[in-house]
Order: sequence, then C-alpha cells, then structure tokens
Amino acid sequence: MRFWGKKLLLGLIVMTCVGVSRGQTEYKSLYQAIYRTYYDSVTGLYMETNNKAADEHPHSYLWPLCALVQAANEMEVLHPGRPYLEPVMKAIDQYYSVKHGIAGYDSYVVKQGGGDRFYDDNQWIGLAYMDAYARTRRKVFLEKSVEIYRFMMSGYDTVTGGGLYWKEGDKSTKNTCSNGPGILLALDLYRATGEKPYLDTALVLYDWVNKVLQSPSGVYYDNIRTKDGKIARQFYTYNTGTMLQANVILYTLTKKAAYLDEAHRLAAAGLKTFFKNGRWPGNYWFNAVLLRGYQDLYLLDKDKTYIEAFIKDADGIRDTETDAYGLAGPGKTKKLLDQAGLLEILARLAEVNAVQ
Repeated sequence: MRFWGKKLLLGLIVMTCVGVSRGQTEYKSLYQAIYRTYYDSVTGLYMETNNKAADEHPHSYLWPLCALVQAANEMEVLHPGRPYLEPVMKAIDQYYSVKHGIAGYDSYVVKQGGGDRFYDDNQWIGLAYMDAYARTRRKVFLEKSVEIYRFMMSGYDTVTGGGLYWKEGDKSTKNTCSNGPGILLALDLYRATGEKPYLDTALVLYDWVNKVLQSPSGVYYDNIRTKDGKIARQFYTYNTGTMLQANVILYTLTKKAAYLDEAHRLAAAGLKTFFKNGRWPGNYWFNAVLLRGYQDLYLLDKDKTYIEAFIKDADGIRDTETDAYGLAGPGKTKKLLDQAGLLEILARLAEVNAVQ
C-alpha cells in the first residue's frame, strides 16, 4: 500500500467530481493496518510496535494512545456516527488511577504495574476528548476533560515564575510540552463552559511560556530546569504547534489582532526552522500536533502554504518510509505512535480539502 501526498490531494479532488475518494480509501487502509497489527482484541489494549518480542512490555505505554485517540477523533469528523473513539477510550480507561486523591492516567496499564503520570500525556487525551465533546456534546467527554484539568493543575506552582511541571512528583523541569497543551485544554474548557477561571489559567500559562521558553525566532525551547534556570534549547515541532494553535484560538475568542499576528509569525518561523528539503522532522506525531495549528490558521486565512508542505512530506513518507504492509516509519520495527500520528495527518489533510 503506497499512498498519500499529492495522490491524497488528487483523490480528494476526484471525490468532488465522482463521489469516490482515493484519499479516504488510503487513510482507511492505514486505520485497518493499525488494528490488524497492533490491537489485542482479548484485552482491548494495543502493542507498542509491530515486533512484540522486542517490546519492553506486553502492551503499549499510554503515549501512543494519546496519538491514536486524536486520530480516532479525526476519523469521526470525517465519518460522523462511526465509533472510532470507542475502542481507544476503553483502552485508555485501563491506565486510569487515583493517587494522592487526584485522578489521572498512568504511563502504563494499571493492572500490569502502572507507571508514572505525565501531565502532557493526560493533556493530549483531554484535548481529544474536548474535540469530541465539541462535536457530540456527550457529557462523558467534558467530565473526563475536567478531571484531567484538575490533575494538570496539581502540577502548577510559582517556581521559575509559574508554569506546569512535566511529570507528577518530578520537579526538575517545566516543559513547553506540558504547558502548550495545558493552555489549549484550558481554552477548550472555557469555550465549552464559559467559566472565566479556565481562560485566566490559559492566559497565565501563555504569558509564562512566551516569557520563559520562546526563542527570539519565535519557535519554542524544550524546557527550563528548575534548580538553576538552565534552558534546554532543543526545538520540536509539536511545541510550536500548540502555541500556534493557542494564538489562533485566542484570536477567535478576543478578536485581538496581536494574537493573529503572532500566529502568522509562528507559522512562518515553524516552516523556516523545521521544513528542510521538502520534509518535516521524523516524528510523525510531533508533526501532527504542528498540523493542528496550521489547520486552524488555514480555516481563518485560507493560505495553503503550510498545508502543501505537509502534502509534500507525505509524498516522502510514501516513497521512502512505507513497508509492504502499509506501515510507516524508519527501520523494520514500526511504532504505533508513528502510525497514529500519520493517521491524524492524513485525516486532517482530508478535512482541509473537504471544507474548501
């Protein structure tokens, strides 16, 4: 199965003429490959990779499910009424725990030993559930997201001037990857409930991230070390993605031009920093989070520059990183995280073309 990129775009254009989308067939094929390769129907859990013998545990960590749950939401956007989210939610429930009086999701299956709880893992799930709530108005999605918000706020203090830690019980760093999605979750809850404290939280976190972790070019550093204030200066696509999306949402809420201007600045900086020789960096899921920001911006300005970069990257994945079984990623071992990230990308490209 070789697909995506320009072939995906062509398929979606054909759909408008003859009602048949090759693009839809292709992302459906990836979805089917995921369930054929990674899903354990006996336990309702998933495998970390396609090489079970080499995996650290019998089933996946939570992180790949953070990607898969968002991809499943995008499948439901494209196919309303289909229960793509249901199996992923049931799996995620098996990571649920209450510790120190606070509910959240462990990094590994609780009945198989559990693990640490990461604020960002929980936030990614909350964001997918809030997207699902916006579509369906099912209270379970809102209730779970509120619970995740409470968990994430247990990781807030004023060390380094504010911000959320990355991992429960570990106060060594505060990361963009736990604050960017924290902003988005707070904004989603504000949009859903109208309760101002959520907006206040979003703005406090937004100001802190921009003050402490934004580089002069616009893209974001990885983290700040609390003991000495040292900045880890690595750049990752998903950190730019969350903050780009935050600016777009803040603009839609406030109509303040400064947020839209910043969104355009971040979008250009992201392309300049990360898009090299027709490719985004190798982590598909990080790039899927970046695409979320570009997709939201596209809905405002209809500039396809950044979307076209993702189409070109998909061509590269198709041509050089896809095996005979339809699984993508470098090397023979194919990660669930990569498949889920790519599935989200393909679904979002389909969404963009569906609303033209």
